[in-house]
Amino acid sequence: MDHRDPPGIIAPHIPADAYRRAEATGHPVVIVVHTTDPAGRPMRHYLVPLVIAGAAAMGCWGLVAALCALLDAAAHTFTVITQTAGPIGAGGITFKFARSGRKS
Repeated sequence: MDHRDPPGIIAPHIPADAYRRAEATGHPVVIVVHTTDPAGRPMRHYLVPLVIAGAAAMGCWGLVAALCALLDAAAHTFTVITQTAGPIGAGGITFKFARSGRKS
């Protein structure tokens, strides 16, 4: 009888006499591997939604900051234009946006 080692990574855990007897008779070798399930959910299940929510929150804050900067620039532009232009009129209606320095 020619000698061969059992195949695979689990082979050293099979008793040699059981493997050789199964090989000689043609019966299958049944390998039972006991595993334990993890106690809880992996961190990936919690981390992915938190990362997505954090990215969305940062995006919203960036949007708010951009809107504030835009409104600030618009207010400064409006102030400069009203101080420079004086009263603006259209169709007989005149709007005075800035107070004049003189009292009348």
